[in-house]
Amino acid sequence: MWHLKLFAVLMICLLLLGQIDGSPVPALSSSKKRPRRMTPFWRGVSLRPIGASCRDDYECVSRLCRKRRCSLTVAQE
Repeated sequence: MWHLKLFAVLMICLLLLGQIDGSPVPALSSSKKRPRRMTPFWRGVSLRPIGASCRDDYECVSRLCRKRRCSLTVAQE
C-alpha cells in the first residue's frame, strides 16, 4: 500500500516539475537594459580627468561632460 502512495507522490512531483520547466521566461530586450549604478565610493574613485571620453556629467572630475568629453567650462549655446 505504501508503494502506491510513494508512486503517487513521485508522479505529482514530476508533474509539478514539468510545469515549472515549461513556463516561459520573458526575454530581456536590449533597449530596456538599465545602466550600471555605481556606489558613491566607486564613483569617486573612477572619476575621469579633463579631456577623457564620457557619457554623462557624473563620470568627470569637473562634473561637466560636453560633446562626450570631460570639460572645464560650460558650452555657450
